[in-house]
Amino acid sequence: MFLKNPDSSTLGKKIIEGSIELIDDLGFEEFTFKKLAKYIGSTEASVYRYFESKHYLLIYLVLWYWGWQEYRMVLSLTNIDSPIERLKRAITILTEKIEEDSNFSQINEVRLNRIVIGESSKIYLNKTVKKDNEQGCFIQYKELVERVSDIILEINPSFKYPHMLVSTVIEGAHHQRFFTKHLPRLTDIVEGEQAITTFYKELVLLAINAKE
Repeated sequence: MFLKNPDSSTLGKKIIEGSIELIDDLGFEEFTFKKLAKYIGSTEASVYRYFESKHYLLIYLVLWYWGWQEYRMVLSLTNIDSPIERLKRAITILTEKIEEDSNFSQINEVRLNRIVIGESSKIYLNKTVKKDNEQGCFIQYKELVERVSDIILEINPSFKYPHMLVSTVIEGAHHQRFFTKHLPRLTDIVEGEQAITTFYKELVLLAINAKE
């Protein structure tokens, strides 16, 4: 994903922080390394020393997000014996409104979440997906889906579609968050309720025939 690890230098961290802010403000199509360099007070050539293209920068940002989500999930599920409770917590993490995590100063998780919702499909709905997959670009996403799929199979070993169900929850929740803000007639907003999280918990438990 990167030519030089952005975590290894102050400039690299500025590239990540600035790219999140600019992509969130401008959208991925309008974002360029030239604009990023000007925004962070550096040169376009310096940005290219870290990332070959803005496509791979976006992959880096999205997969950082999935790694962070898995980190949150591991913390939340530790020492929880009930697989149904673990599944509920996992779905909550995958679907809830994101708050900023002060543990990672160069990453604004709220802004990054908006980028993931609006732009993440661009990293795999393209002609380079096979090559990128062979290079391991989607491993964090796969591991996150695998972790939740394993909980589903623990509850119902005969369920045939755990990965399909989990990826549907993730992508569907993103769509619902987008619809809530931009196309509200395509979703259901319930006052005082985390409707998206509630909906997907009910959907998953019903799909796998889980008995609470």
